[in-house]
Amino acid sequence: MKQHTTNYVNTLIEVAEDCPVSWAQIPIEKKEKTIARLQYEILIKNPYQYSSDDIIFECYAIKNDISEHEKQKERAKFFSKGQPCLRCSPLAKKYGFGFHHNSEGKVAMIPVESKEYQTLLNDSSVTKTKAMRSKRK
Repeated sequence: MKQHTTNYVNTLIEVAEDCPVSWAQIPIEKKEKTIARLQYEILIKNPYQYSSDDIIFECYAIKNDISEHEKQKERAKFFSKGQPCLRCSPLAKKYGFGFHHNSEGKVAMIPVESKEYQTLLNDSSVTKTKAMRSKRK
């Protein structure tokens, strides 16, 4: 079975062109955790620990109540179809966070107003791609 991936290497996913904030904002805590909040909680505690695939699948597993012993089989099934990558993440579209994928493909969330974000933007060795827009042009 073909396996798709959402992983990038040495890439900055910039905030979306139409992102409504100029300072990164923490997604609001709700009774049922949103994808934005789940991704935020994973990434804030674990910069450069997980790949994009790890983060996206973990959020899917939490949302769909997948048990630990089912995870491996469910992950193979999940990635047998193409999945939206972090360019579609609400963190990059609405909340002002970019994503840096290092040389090992591990991800960190970078606030748009930070020095680190500017450094990555100006680093010619880092590939840049923008997050998806929320609205069509």
